[in-house]
Amino acid sequence: MGNREDLLAGARRCLEEKGYLRTTVRDIAAASNVSMAAIGYHFGSRDVLLNQALFAAMDEWAAGSGRLTGQGDTARERYADTWDRKIRDFADTRWLWTASVEAFVHAQSSPELLAILAEGQRQNRRMVAAQLRAVPQEAVEEEDVRALGSVHIALLTGVMVQCLTDPEQAPDGREIAQGLRALVELLES
Repeated sequence: MGNREDLLAGARRCLEEKGYLRTTVRDIAAASNVSMAAIGYHFGSRDVLLNQALFAAMDEWAAGSGRLTGQGDTARERYADTWDRKIRDFADTRWLWTASVEAFVHAQSSPELLAILAEGQRQNRRMVAAQLRAVPQEAVEEEDVRALGSVHIALLTGVMVQCLTDPEQAPDGREIAQGLRALVELLES
């Protein structure tokens, strides 16, 4: 690997071990066995490097366990199973979710990062709506992107925060599906 790739790998290790906000330039340089000056040369700043490492890890997650592909005979069972898988994944990749929350906090004082995160959410809304509707992304109606995609992303974020904060009391897939059914019943009454 070259210095650039070594820096990305080192930044990822730092994200896993220290998180987004506590990782320093010195930490990344030590983890990658590359000089601190190389960070500026290849990425311009610690933030740009950490963002690229974090986004690569999130893309990797989305390509694998981030998919909505549960098992079961009914849509409700498949949805519940999907959530059970995501909840296990939150525990297995706790570092990724903690670092992403830290990045959201940091983005409040970084307009560049905020713009990148906002664009990522726009794309994720469409992807999620397409997966839930079982259609290609280009076939998703804008109404589904705004409603179905946004609600699922909000639910995902909320469940993730509950899993990180109080994993013993966080809902499981069955409870999430049951809660959504109860909410629909309330809205229809």
